[in-house]
Amino acid sequence: MRVLAIDTALAACSAAVLDTEYGGIVASESLPMVRGHAEALMPLLQRVMNQARMAFTDIDRIAVTTGPGSFTGLRVGIAAARGLALAADKPAVGLSTLSAYAAPHMAADEKLPVVAVIDARHAHVYLQVFTPGARVFTAPRLAPLREAVLAAAATPSCIVGSAAQSVAAALSADDAIPTAVDARGAPDIAWVARMGAVVPEDQAPPKPQYLRAPDAQPQNAAQLPRR
Repeated sequence: MRVLAIDTALAACSAAVLDTEYGGIVASESLPMVRGHAEALMPLLQRVMNQARMAFTDIDRIAVTTGPGSFTGLRVGIAAARGLALAADKPAVGLSTLSAYAAPHMAADEKLPVVAVIDARHAHVYLQVFTPGARVFTAPRLAPLREAVLAAAATPSCIVGSAAQSVAAALSADDAIPTAVDARGAPDIAWVARMGAVVPEDQAPPKPQYLRAPDAQPQNAAQLPRR
């Protein structure tokens, strides 16, 4: 299977091509950025496809991170995935950003609990806890930072995600010591591709998973009356 993976959910604009028949990732690129995904994504995708020596119609499936993450970034990646899938007549699947963070650590150690946390600002995080064996212990949710700290304090675990360092720093001397802290700003795009190759199409729609209302709201009071 050939999978094109796209991630613009957080602090990177990334794409990769996975070819399971030929042993793995055949092309990838990741550009660290907080803004500018919309301008960077399509040229980046073309470079990755050129590196892989494939046309978009050669791809069997397109995988994209669906959040939680930046509202604008999510829309950029999901719109690109949907558009390419429609144009190439290929399926598109969506993958949780939190599970993409957790995947490499669960694959490396099946006995390791993983606490995945993404900075949601205002002393909150997007949180999901995975128990050993890649089982989901909690559904992804918006939570106070303190709740994530309590989850990490309960048992030695890997803390991963853009808020991982904040959670680790808030642990006390009496709390469980983390086995690892992975605070990268975005998931590894190679793992987005690998997950995209195995997720059932009918269980992973490419729809945004925001988990919170946007900070920017319409200014109803400032609207001019209609004539």
